[in-house]
Amino acid sequence: MSTTHILDIPGGRLSYHVRGSGPLLLLVGAPMNAAFFAPLAEELAGEYTVVTHDPRGVSGSTLDDPGQDSTPALRAEDALALIDALGAESADVVGSSGGAVTGLALVARHPTRVRTLVAHEPPLLELLPDVAERRAEVDDIIETFRREGPGAAFGKFMATAGYEPGEDDSPPPPSESPEQDLADATHFFLHELRGTTRHVPDVAALKAGPARVVVGIGAESSGLLTARTSKALADLLGAPTVEFPGEHGGFVDHPKEFADVLREVLAR
Repeated sequence: MSTTHILDIPGGRLSYHVRGSGPLLLLVGAPMNAAFFAPLAEELAGEYTVVTHDPRGVSGSTLDDPGQDSTPALRAEDALALIDALGAESADVVGSSGGAVTGLALVARHPTRVRTLVAHEPPLLELLPDVAERRAEVDDIIETFRREGPGAAFGKFMATAGYEPGEDDSPPPPSESPEQDLADATHFFLHELRGTTRHVPDVAALKAGPARVVVGIGAESSGLLTARTSKALADLLGAPTVEFPGEHGGFVDHPKEFADVLREVLAR
């Protein structure tokens, strides 16, 4: 069972959900909304106060200016605002995909407010040796969205991520509405994708602070681009990697098993 709340942030409002009791645990995605994390949150609510939210500009988290770009730095400040709103000194944070990039920015900017960050498959393309090619792919995906719409853009996005045609192990929760789907897709392609994938983590800050950073990689993600970026991050940080069930969306398809691994990581 969860309770839903609205938090005012500069230029907008965040919709967030609270489950359970115990130490504060934030589950953070981007562009995924809170619904993607609901099964995992239910698994963990017996031991933690689990908070999920719609990232800024997505689903129930509205912006005064829908054209404002969503940067990792802005999303990190949103996560900090959630920690403050729950009255906590610090929190454990689990970020997946763009949410992992959010978590890295949060730790770099506010290192004392995070106990452990599990960065699950952050798409940090700037860490790869073929970054110029990867940047060009992102630019092409965005232009495809402008020309042809979300269907064609998502097709290219999945292909560059490493999925075979028609392959996707993390189908989204039921749609709120076609209009909301289009708004969320527009936000992702035009205002989030480039800034997230071009984020360069502050390695010195991440290594210097008290927060522990653990890099998560899916057991079935070996062919995905995010496995490469995750390994590159772990190498730079000298941080451990932990294998989680499934692929990039393992927390959706295997919430119980994902939670089991997560409990072990957070208990160390």
